[in-house]
Amino acid sequence: QVQVVESGGGLVQPGGSLRLSCEASGFTFSRYTMSWYRQAYGKERELVARILINGDSTNYADSVKGRFTISRDDAKNTMYLQMNNLKPEDTAVYFCYAAGPSPWATLTYWGQGTRVTVSS
Repeated sequence: QVQVVESGGGLVQPGGSLRLSCEASGFTFSRYTMSWYRQAYGKERELVARILINGDSTNYADSVKGRFTISRDDAKNTMYLQMNNLKPEDTAVYFCYAAGPSPWATLTYWGQGTRVTVSS
């Protein structure tokens, strides 16, 4: 049974930090490209960051470059998103997304999301 579970969201003040985790099971994590998406209220879901297999390459939305860092630990089947210098506009539900197995990406999985609220 495939499971993709996000954690680490919460309420933080502007300028603060949070670390999101995405723990996966039921598929070969190391062969999947992993991504973080977010969806703010009333807006479309958008890509925040992506990390390829082996951590060989990462890319980020322009709005988070220099503030967010995506990483993965294949031994733990877990992906992370370190978010620093958070801004109110980062407020959203953050979702974990898996696509693979490489190189075909024929299977995709979404987590249920974790809410991040940036407010004073």
